[in-house]
Amino acid sequence: MTAVEQHRERSALTRRKAAAGRAFITPNLLAVLVFLLFPLAFSLYLSFHHWNMFSPPEFVGMSNYRRLFAGDPLFYTALRNTLFFTTVTVGATLVVSLAVAAALNAKVKGIGIFRSIMFMPLVASTAAMTIIWGFMFNTDGGLFNTVLRWFGLGPVHWLIEPGWAMVSLCLVSVWKSVPFAAAVLLAAMQGVPEELHDAARIDGAGGWQRFRSVTVPMIRPALGFVFVISVINAFQAFDQAYVLTGGGGGPESGTYVFGIMMFQNAFAFNDLGYACALAWVVFAILLVLTYLQLRLSRDQSEEV
Repeated sequence: MTAVEQHRERSALTRRKAAAGRAFITPNLLAVLVFLLFPLAFSLYLSFHHWNMFSPPEFVGMSNYRRLFAGDPLFYTALRNTLFFTTVTVGATLVVSLAVAAALNAKVKGIGIFRSIMFMPLVASTAAMTIIWGFMFNTDGGLFNTVLRWFGLGPVHWLIEPGWAMVSLCLVSVWKSVPFAAAVLLAAMQGVPEELHDAARIDGAGGWQRFRSVTVPMIRPALGFVFVISVINAFQAFDQAYVLTGGGGGPESGTYVFGIMMFQNAFAFNDLGYACALAWVVFAILLVLTYLQLRLSRDQSEEV
């Protein structure tokens, strides 16, 4: 076989491989186009329209965005509540998931049972478990107030007072978020070379010092990932807020977060265009926060 024929055969084989690759990837590209890109483009289109889902969309330009920032005080209520909710839940999730991952990473007897228990919220229905949390938060006869009475403390109006309603929502959200975050951090911890811990142990470092000086720096990328995912989940919180305190945003709008505001405007007030405008504002906020976090992580990595 001549060199020219070999070249032609290789070219034909390359073309067949490329055709097979395109055939395999085309269904995935179509799925992304239909279920991701088209809804995103359509929601952006609707954000410049008024649409009640029954009549044709009416173009209103930037009116929806002007109304958000200048004409709707509930937007700032939702923004304040969402920022507070995000700060508390993300901080608590990081701290608790770090502790849980460290405990799951320990080589002790019976740790498998503990791991199974800790990961149960990942497979449980959020709405169903939130209903159970609601029973525990009940003012009369709820589990938490019953325990408080054992210590001579008065009942707490968990779901009645605005402040306590937000605390209750944060507790439920942390409970929901910790298993996934702990699983990610546990995987990162198990990838830390044991030689580093042995070297620190030889230098006289205790358990806490090894965790702070060896484990945490080595799992910093995983911590950054958990932080970003936790922020996104907090900004998108809806099901636990709706089930726990109702679709009206809780007592005195104490749990009125962005998820509740979008749901109300889209399906209660039939103003889908305004809800889409709010969704894109939330997307812009998340984009900025994610960029800042990634930039901070990159700067810290360069310093190291």
